[in-house]
Amino acid sequence: MELILLAKVKNLGNLGDKVDVKPGYGRNFLLPTGKAVRANADNIAAFEARRAEYEAKAKDELSGAEGRAAKLDGVEVTIEVNASPEGKLFGSVSTRDIAEALVAKGYDVDKSEVIQSEGPFRNTGEFEVVINLHADVTQTVKVKVVGA
Repeated sequence: MELILLAKVKNLGNLGDKVDVKPGYGRNFLLPTGKAVRANADNIAAFEARRAEYEAKAKDELSGAEGRAAKLDGVEVTIEVNASPEGKLFGSVSTRDIAEALVAKGYDVDKSEVIQSEGPFRNTGEFEVVINLHADVTQTVKVKVVGA
């Protein structure tokens, strides 16, 4: 399936690139989220006519993400959960818990932006979590998981 990207997509391409992707990825993710349009003559002409508008929008999104990353620089959040005396959690700490803790501290973070590379935390301790704010902008946040 040939598509024209309307935004930068990580590991795929930049704004305006013509890419060939599997049909499921295109139909189920890229097209519904507005990150791409089908590559036909009408859409190519419409894209070229509005290229400056798309580039300005992409630049605004990038500068907004960089501003959010600057606010998150050096942030540390503590999450209190039920745990055994050995430090094993009754349950786990997931991306939703981390995002809610950051929102409670006043930071604008969505759970889909939180990346836990090793999966949910199941023990107490200090962990590094990556916040993916944009295809080009990431920020690391320290998460402390303590037993209640």
